[in-house]
Amino acid sequence: MHSHRRRSALTVSAAAAIVVAVPLLSACGNDAHPGAAAVVKGDRISVAELQSRVGAVRDAQRAAPQSEQMIKSSGQLTRATLDGMIRDLIVSKAAEESSVSVSRREVQEMRGALARQAGGEKQMKAMLLQQQAIAPGEINDRIRMQLAVEKIAKAEGIDPQSPQGSAQLNERFAKTSKTMAVDVNPRFGKWDTKKATLANAEDPWLRDLSGKQAEQAQQQM
Repeated sequence: MHSHRRRSALTVSAAAAIVVAVPLLSACGNDAHPGAAAVVKGDRISVAELQSRVGAVRDAQRAAPQSEQMIKSSGQLTRATLDGMIRDLIVSKAAEESSVSVSRREVQEMRGALARQAGGEKQMKAMLLQQQAIAPGEINDRIRMQLAVEKIAKAEGIDPQSPQGSAQLNERFAKTSKTMAVDVNPRFGKWDTKKATLANAEDPWLRDLSGKQAEQAQQQM
């Protein structure tokens, strides 16, 4: 009788130990964040969200007159999109650290200025899609990020237009990046903490949304 109870107790204990061990074994697998393209300081960027962003760009490109050329020139779109999504979180954190913010009005004012320079809203959307693979629905977010980078640079006394200032700006965001524990799903590349960028990408933090630099480069070719 006592022996049966003892065996039952041992069986229950063993079962409990197995149940506890299962999550521990699962956590040791290759996919620490199932369904995540990246995790940044606890903020999860899902694969579905990333694919949705990429899909929005591809849909816009397919509907454009020069669709084949645009798609061909943006072969690394998925990786570039994820890089931008991670950077957006880093810039938001850096903006908090520098006590700066961007209002909706400021975004609308810059969008209006870009549209005037491009010759209209339609032309601006086409330009940003062709030159920087920005889907129409993502324009405001990109402008907000751009304005935040400018304000952070100003608050830190950095001139982002100079080579030295560009390097300082990169160091500033790399510093913030280190505190955010960026964890990228290996299928999308590896986060470079020193450069604060994904894989081998070396895009500047402050980008020319007006298209003037691209036009000048084309004229020199």
